[in-house]
Amino acid sequence: MSLDSLYQQVILEHSKERHGSGFGGGQSEPPDVEGAAHGESHQLNPVCGDEVTVRVEARDGAIASLRWEGHGCSISMASASVLHDLAEGATADEFHEVVDAFRDMVRSRGKVSGDPDILGDAAAFEGVSRYVARVKCAMIAWVAAEDAARQAGV
Repeated sequence: MSLDSLYQQVILEHSKERHGSGFGGGQSEPPDVEGAAHGESHQLNPVCGDEVTVRVEARDGAIASLRWEGHGCSISMASASVLHDLAEGATADEFHEVVDAFRDMVRSRGKVSGDPDILGDAAAFEGVSRYVARVKCAMIAWVAAEDAARQAGV
């Protein structure tokens, strides 16, 4: 199996089984947990209709929980799923390192390779960087997460 095939498989699997998707219990607001800070960001790509809302709960300078809801193409939904896996439990520094590495990779137009040691499954989105129209699809959840984390003090 080629690396491109493996990457396509990762994206397909995450788009079908969306890790961290759903706020649970029909809650319109995040639960009030003592010592936790919350942030929420909704992002929309009007060009293609991808839409995502990310909620972050932060405790002790780390992301205790990252949940999301959204709809859109397989790239945007898979990207949100992978983001959940990487962000949940990450310290502020770890979170920002991953977000920065992902942003650099997908906005590079194929010039920056994804480091699997930093990005894990998110390295699968390396090929997206060659398709400018798809970069926003891959980035939408990450932009929302960055905003929500900032609101939560991470």
